[in-house]
Amino acid sequence: MFNAALEGLEIVLEINHLIFMFAGILMGLVVGIFPGLGGLVGLSLLLPFVYGMNETQALAMMVGMVAVIPTSDTFTSVLMGIPGSNASQATVLDGYPLSKQGQASRALSAAFFASMFGGLLGALVLTVFLVCARGVILSFGTPELFMLSLLGLSMVGVISGNNIFKGLVSCGLGMLVASMGSAPATAEERMTFSSLYLFDGIPLVVVGLGIFALPEIIDLLKSSTTIAQASRLGGNWLQGIKDAIKYRWLCFKCAGVGAIIGAIPGLGGSVVDWIAYGFAMQSAKDKSQFGKGDIRGVLGPESANNAKEGGALIPTLLFGIPGSGNMAIFLGGLILIGLEPGPAMAKDDLDISYAIIWSLALANLIGAGLCLLISKPVSQITRVPYPILAPLMIMVITFAAFQSTRDFGDLAALLIIGLLAYFMKQYHWSRPAFLIGFVLAEQTETYLYQAIQFYEWSFLTRPGVWVIFVLILFSTIIGYRYLKREKGNARASAFELPVGPELIFGGIILLFSTIFLINSFELTFTASIFPIGVSLMNLILLAVIFYQIFKRVPVLKVSGSFDWFPASAKDPGFRYYFTWWLGYYGLILLLGFFPATALFVTAFLWREAKVRWKTLTGIVLGTAFFLWILATFLKIEFPQSLIF
Repeated sequence: MFNAALEGLEIVLEINHLIFMFAGILMGLVVGIFPGLGGLVGLSLLLPFVYGMNETQALAMMVGMVAVIPTSDTFTSVLMGIPGSNASQATVLDGYPLSKQGQASRALSAAFFASMFGGLLGALVLTVFLVCARGVILSFGTPELFMLSLLGLSMVGVISGNNIFKGLVSCGLGMLVASMGSAPATAEERMTFSSLYLFDGIPLVVVGLGIFALPEIIDLLKSSTTIAQASRLGGNWLQGIKDAIKYRWLCFKCAGVGAIIGAIPGLGGSVVDWIAYGFAMQSAKDKSQFGKGDIRGVLGPESANNAKEGGALIPTLLFGIPGSGNMAIFLGGLILIGLEPGPAMAKDDLDISYAIIWSLALANLIGAGLCLLISKPVSQITRVPYPILAPLMIMVITFAAFQSTRDFGDLAALLIIGLLAYFMKQYHWSRPAFLIGFVLAEQTETYLYQAIQFYEWSFLTRPGVWVIFVLILFSTIIGYRYLKREKGNARASAFELPVGPELIFGGIILLFSTIFLINSFELTFTASIFPIGVSLMNLILLAVIFYQIFKRVPVLKVSGSFDWFPASAKDPGFRYYFTWWLGYYGLILLLGFFPATALFVTAFLWREAKVRWKTLTGIVLGTAFFLWILATFLKIEFPQSLIF
């Protein structure tokens, strides 16, 4: 064992290995910075290049990219409020508010240091589990995976704040939206409206971008200011490192959670950061600043999402079972270069396994170091007037969303989800709860179906199920105690769904849940049981909310006209900027992505940002060059004109 570890270290320290690993790290930095791409796209783009390469050099590139993407995707999450990938969604909740407060450098450096620590711990866990993990991993069946999904859903109560009822309904709404398309077990259509696009459901990337990006972009455009509201950036990068050291035990615990969950096949990276965020919030004595700019809300998810890569390599290497979507591509890369994942990796190819571990640790160090070096200058983007950034961000979001299925339905879904998210933000319905429900819906339904099919209801008697149930109960009790302490505030806000336009918004959710319930009765039992249960839960919770409203307001007085827009959006700002976005997509349909983007960026900068023609020309040419680089080197497809 010791000799194999030394042989693996010798492989890693070879100059060719280091060069190729550095190349993979740089590619990972580029892919991670672009929102919506993430590890699946990055590794998919890398596979053609590794074909025919020496196995250690190919591994160096792949591990370098795998290690750094969960670190570099933090840039857009913190600076723009747009999740860089599925693994950085929870970082937005506190990272972006810190950026708006002028502490972008602090948030980024804390995130990168925590990511480095998490990545190193993940490599250590992989080392330990390389020998003794087989029995632990194989003991997890579908009942335990189902309970782990419920553990993720139990975090909704904590992150919903005082509006617990709205949070639960938001989660249920996300689960229903995720249930649209073909049922996992039977492939029956559910709420597809005869649309081929909806048959496979709405992609997670589209939902992640829509739920956070569109509301923030429009709100900042309405304010016509910069992202950072403070007069200076403040909170330098050294402060972020001090924060990580101060909360080192939180980082350690969340990294451990990330490594363990990453090692469980099927859960994937989209769950880890939410569980880590809920854990960070539950373990804090003062929760008042979570969601408003608490550095612990950055440290927890970031330490977990890097550690989970080391954990995900355990089933991938030892059993040939991909621990996540990224690992599925990584597994294909291993086969492509002639390696056979499985028990042989712990016997005949043990030196290669240790080379992967050493590469993972070293790539995390290098990647985090590079991100730390550029974090402060990159954070200066928050001082640029937002009307200049907005058209470029809209362009990036558009092509990122389009990569999901490369169908115009991606753009339509982005607008609809974004519009829903805007109203949710204005009326204080939890957008993170919606996203958690969406992320966990499919696997919760799949694991429940498989658990009942394989074990019937006796799966409830398994020891692992009871252990996880205790964790869920513990999580729920902590959340309840927190809500009880904030009882006074809860009464003031939990039922603040007023009469007027917000009542209409609640009614729309009620109507959608009712239609889904009626549609589900037409399906078989296997395909209908999950959406029926979620729809009924939504209807009951909405009934409670409406009952409390009318109980507290004996004489119903309509507050405001029945406008589709909340009071804060009654100025022409929301409609105006949303029309710009619609116009851009209309141009894409007519002219194609490249000419539409050139016209949109030019018109927006000239009309809204009042940019001089010389500067405007430079920005447009720079944008065109950026798109050419993407099209040429990353082989990314852009929306084509329906006319031409």
